[in-house]
Amino acid sequence: MAIWNLGSINADIVYRVPHIPAPGETLSSNSRQMFLGGKGTNMSVAAARAAAHVHHIGAVGEDGRWAIDRLLEYGVDTRNIAVLDTETAQAIIMVDPQGENAIVLHPGANAEIPQVTLQAAMAEAQTGDWLIIQNETNLQRTAAEMGKKLGLKVAYAAAPFDADRVQAVLPYLDFLILNAIEATQLEQATGKPPGDLPVRDVIVTLGSEGSDWYGTSGKEHFAAIKVDPVDTTGAGDTFTGYVLAGLDRGMPMAQAIGQATKAGALMVTRHGTADVIPDLSEVQAFQP
Repeated sequence: MAIWNLGSINADIVYRVPHIPAPGETLSSNSRQMFLGGKGTNMSVAAARAAAHVHHIGAVGEDGRWAIDRLLEYGVDTRNIAVLDTETAQAIIMVDPQGENAIVLHPGANAEIPQVTLQAAMAEAQTGDWLIIQNETNLQRTAAEMGKKLGLKVAYAAAPFDADRVQAVLPYLDFLILNAIEATQLEQATGKPPGDLPVRDVIVTLGSEGSDWYGTSGKEHFAAIKVDPVDTTGAGDTFTGYVLAGLDRGMPMAQAIGQATKAGALMVTRHGTADVIPDLSEVQAFQP
């Protein structure tokens, strides 16, 4: 089968800082690097590196053709990435010595993906394929509706969190993944905890505490793998991509989460985003 990802594509500009600055504070950075990034891109690269057949649906400006080339190098099908007369999205990321981050996102082309690009991609999708969407692009509800009608399994990563946008796609979802803060925000908006949402499978990621899976048999907890983190940027996206790749390859959810937990643990030991996501051989060889 295949994974179709309506996802963001960013130039991630990463600054190493002594600490995350407080309001009004000016800091000098220790270093500056630029990576391929964006939640959508990270998920596509992670799923491709986990041996899934991944199609990315998105947009860049003329200044972002390098990102298309890089995605192709990482094994992602890039035929449904439009090049628009606008600028490629950027993320300004500050990372402290403990690996925590603060991010400012400029949406650029991610907010202008043409509907015709989505329609062309969906015309190639097959019943039983996965469609993954998240909140860094336009067209989420349109994609969810279209995917459901075509018989795709629809997954949604609820970040950056927006309660109205999440609720708009809930009726179409087979799989929802969100972090603990987002889960609390969604419960406040809907009055329903994760286990009561009208979605077959819900995963709540808990950072260093692991993750909780709410499925048809109830709640199951998965412990995190203890490592010394240097950068948490992209770890959640790596986890999501690996879960989806596992499911697409026929793994039971528990096995897919176990593999994704190892991938996420490896990811936080590395500086960077899509360019440093571990491949399947590294994950399988990882002995925590």
